[in-house]
Amino acid sequence: MNASVSEMKTRSTTRDDSLLIAGKPYLSRLLVGTGKYKDMEQTQQAIEASGAEIVTIAIRRTNIGQTPGEPNILEVISPERYTLLPNTAGCYTVEDAVRTCRLARELLDGHDLVKLEVLGDEKTLFPDITATLEAAEILINEDFKVMVYTNDDPIVAKRLEKMGCVAVMPLAAPIGSGLGIRNPYNIRTIVEEAEVPILVDAGVGTASDAAVAMELGCDGVLMNTAIAAAQNPVLMASAMKKAVEAGREAYLAGRMPRRRYASASSPLDGLFF
Repeated sequence: MNASVSEMKTRSTTRDDSLLIAGKPYLSRLLVGTGKYKDMEQTQQAIEASGAEIVTIAIRRTNIGQTPGEPNILEVISPERYTLLPNTAGCYTVEDAVRTCRLARELLDGHDLVKLEVLGDEKTLFPDITATLEAAEILINEDFKVMVYTNDDPIVAKRLEKMGCVAVMPLAAPIGSGLGIRNPYNIRTIVEEAEVPILVDAGVGTASDAAVAMELGCDGVLMNTAIAAAQNPVLMASAMKKAVEAGREAYLAGRMPRRRYASASSPLDGLFF
């Protein structure tokens, strides 16, 4: 993550710029959720338009087989096509989060990649960091591969990495707020210090927010509401795909330095007047 601009340019000329999560490569750096769509058909169409390869599922709110007779999300999101990322959305205690991950592993035949979030309160949905650290330690000791939702504190992010989380996912803004990245400097600091993938999670509202996250050097972006709550979710999913790709290319290319004053785009040497 501390690569120089020249190293980033070298990487950009290679064909393989995969996102590595727990040792598995992915071509798409956009991760999407399955909640808040009007029906299963729209869910499927939006996810397909996003180009995402990792799809997160709220186990406490979504049927993946634990409720016979109800629509099963796996009927439209095939585990053979997508990497499923069970998450602990709606969990406010260590016990609930750990139990939810264990249930997901049982329902998904030993699946061990999970997204951990332990919330602090219903109003802000900010993470309870103390509980998150405790739950992460338990899950890692049980051989789960933990992608963890956290705040934008570089110290906490580094601690979660050192514990063994396979990816750290700082919020850009409160979940579902659509406010975009409120503290880009902290996000950039987290990215610069990290040795595991850093993915912005929560707060993205539109395509430019996703592009900014990628331009800061994030390895990916996870979103749900920004797509599902759009007036045209399928079209927004397509826009987000392009934004993540453009932001990644811009980061690898290395932006021009900021200047306080104007600088002519054409040289003045050799002019006759």
